[in-house]
Amino acid sequence: MQPPLLVYTTAAVRAADRRAIASLGIPGYALMTRAGEAALSALRGQWPLARRLLVLAGPGNNGGDGYVLARFARAAGLEVVLAAPAGAPAGGDAARAAGDWQASGGLVTPWAPALLERAELVVDALLGTGLARDVDGALAAVIAAVNDSGRPTIALDVPSGLDSDTGQARGIAVRAAVTITFVGLKPGFFLGSGPEYRGRLVCDDLDVPATAFAGEVPALRRIPEGDLRALLPRRARAAHKGQNGHVLVIAGGPGMPGAARLAGEAALRVGAGLVTLATAPAHAAVIAAGRPELICRGVDSPSELGEALAAADVVAIGPGLGRSPWARALVAATFAAARPLVVDADALNLLAEAPRRREDWCLTPHPGEAGRLLGQAVAAVQADRLAAVRALAARYGGVAVLKGAGTLVAAGNAAPWVCERGNPGMAAAGMGDVLTGVIAGIAAQQSDPAALLGSAAAVGVLVHAQAGDLAARGGERGLLASDVLGQLPACVNPSA
Repeated sequence: MQPPLLVYTTAAVRAADRRAIASLGIPGYALMTRAGEAALSALRGQWPLARRLLVLAGPGNNGGDGYVLARFARAAGLEVVLAAPAGAPAGGDAARAAGDWQASGGLVTPWAPALLERAELVVDALLGTGLARDVDGALAAVIAAVNDSGRPTIALDVPSGLDSDTGQARGIAVRAAVTITFVGLKPGFFLGSGPEYRGRLVCDDLDVPATAFAGEVPALRRIPEGDLRALLPRRARAAHKGQNGHVLVIAGGPGMPGAARLAGEAALRVGAGLVTLATAPAHAAVIAAGRPELICRGVDSPSELGEALAAADVVAIGPGLGRSPWARALVAATFAAARPLVVDADALNLLAEAPRRREDWCLTPHPGEAGRLLGQAVAAVQADRLAAVRALAARYGGVAVLKGAGTLVAAGNAAPWVCERGNPGMAAAGMGDVLTGVIAGIAAQQSDPAALLGSAAAVGVLVHAQAGDLAARGGERGLLASDVLGQLPACVNPSA
């Protein structure tokens, strides 16, 4: 089952669950039974040879899902040990599930760390989304023992201890090999440390219809790969470079020619027909010698940008620019021009000093730059990246791209996009310069770059991450931004 594109807050998923029960006539215990069945199917699909399960069931509905899974697994011939470290369910559907488990001959075994030694696989059904505070005490010790055991774990709905909205571990959280979540995707799987704790993500809607989410506003959107094909379709045989967009890259202050070249070449590699690079005069000949496809112009002052600005479909500014009077003058002239912009690096830092707003630009800060733009500490940005990217778009207008693990793209009032691709090897110098060029190059190929800047940014983030993953096939450590450049054509020419 393909996971849905829309991601809802935990509260919205709970509301959909309630509607399914109250308005659509699906009994709560039927949903719990479906969850147990789906979890067992996912478990058998991932570990078909596993025979000995340890199910850790909590007192709430998440524990109820665990009791159902345990009953079905035992009926299928697996050896199941079930422990309830936090106590038995007090009532409701979870108590019914516990009763059915015991009526089928299942036992509730007292918890002890030694139970992990015989288990081949652990089922985490302790807390789910019902997490109101940090995990501590005896339950924290249980989770620590599970994590230290080396046994693979499948988490039901959400790894216990993980905040399903922020992706932050609340004190301690289960590190799952697989998480099967129910009814809808939650933001915490994509934000913060969520991807590290969730492992492989499976989503089962339990046959709850999409109408159950009527009136709920998505928190996030996964970037659909179909958007890549829509923005970058197969070219007509008679296409020429003038039809494929002209990007102007203003980058590379004294001593920083590499940033300028990376951004310019990235725009070419994703298919821009022409790329002009305006840079410090000392760099022009050096860059042109290394990448002759770039039109390189050394500029001493903003007055030399007029012709290039007029010819450009999209302008990218900032990589390696610096904050000298020369850089400040170029930024001021560019911000005054009526051209769609992709703004990065030092141009963002200068924007933070003199904030302004416009709707036809895309800002691409890393967390440090985002903090300066918002007047916040980096830790505050990282603690709630979703709120930060929304605040950037609201304050500065246009499109905001908050870079980092799980890059977010916000535009207008729509739910931000989230990127699931990419790898830690991309935390290296020059990667942001490449992304700037990628977004500008994709935007320039559109019939209306300003109107499609948000979509171009989302697809650009996806393409950049995909290229990074291809480049990292030989290993993440030591990955270079220039390695990613070489993989970009494969990512913007997807097979039909």
